[in-house]
Amino acid sequence: MTQIISIANQKGGVGKTTTAVNACAALAQLKKKVLLVDCDPQANATTGMGIDKQDLENSLYQGLIKEADVNEIVFPTMMPNFDIMPANVDLIGFEVEMVTAQDREKKLKELLSGLTQTYDYILIDCPPALSLLTLNAFTASDSILITLQSEFYALEGLGQLLDTVKRIKSSFNPGLKIKGILLTMYDKRTNLAQNVMDDAKKYFKDMVFTTKIPRNVKLGEAPSYGIPVLLYDRYSPGSLSYMGFARELLKR
Repeated sequence: MTQIISIANQKGGVGKTTTAVNACAALAQLKKKVLLVDCDPQANATTGMGIDKQDLENSLYQGLIKEADVNEIVFPTMMPNFDIMPANVDLIGFEVEMVTAQDREKKLKELLSGLTQTYDYILIDCPPALSLLTLNAFTASDSILITLQSEFYALEGLGQLLDTVKRIKSSFNPGLKIKGILLTMYDKRTNLAQNVMDDAKKYFKDMVFTTKIPRNVKLGEAPSYGIPVLLYDRYSPGSLSYMGFARELLKR
């Protein structure tokens, strides 16, 4: 049965897209059939997988507004078992055009419904805002993975995200769960990173994944080559940590 997981945090620059791309790559390496849905108008996940977003004839936007069939907006990647539903700047129009639409929060769920027999995992890269696109992602998902950067103010705003999850559970998706919290940009040499981890475990206990994603140059370089870090440098700390995270995710 397909697991649909939204990767979310309303703050930008906390490792959502890096996690979306590299968790999919790691799951694919572990022989799971995965789909990455780029639900962010910035389309960084699309670029990070080597797709020219300017040249896309069909993308997530066309699927959401029913101008394209779901099979027309799913593309294979350079890795076996790993497909992507790309995005581009057109996705901004969805927010505006759907303001008065009926069941506007269910458009992504409807789009993905035809793919649930195809994939083991569908990971949705959410925009860094609690927007209509994020609402669609949460409504379509079984669970939410929260990326939490190991920096000052990391926990600030997390309460707002959790409140949003509660509201969506009560109104649109009663089965929605928190899959867990993944610490990113972790530098074990600093007291700050240790303090963030201690605070996260204090408040969220077993929800915090044991695996932590380190600060790693290779993780930052890989997107410029349009490939996951697993293909860029499979033995780098970043690559090894995402493989570890994928194995931990499979056990949850």
